[in-house]
Amino acid sequence: MVLLRLLAERESYGYELVTRLHDLGLTDVAEGTVYPALSRLERDELLTSKLRASKAGPARRYYLPSPKGRRLLGELEASWTSLVDVLHPVVSQPLA
Repeated sequence: MVLLRLLAERESYGYELVTRLHDLGLTDVAEGTVYPALSRLERDELLTSKLRASKAGPARRYYLPSPKGRRLLGELEASWTSLVDVLHPVVSQPLA
């Protein structure tokens, strides 16, 4: 869900996504995790990609959620919001 969300905000290439994840505090996420996940999401038609020339080296593959990916993201965010709404009152109570 996090990758779809970040890509819904703006298209990115793999290394840029890793950097964005690290900036969010997800420092344990490695390139070796992100690239296979991007491949799976694209294979499942949840992402589209375009190869673009780069001034700083080889071409980069930029990813965006497909319409199917955006629909799934909406469903996942709704489920997450519902879960948070249910759990928040429980976990915010002080322990006895």
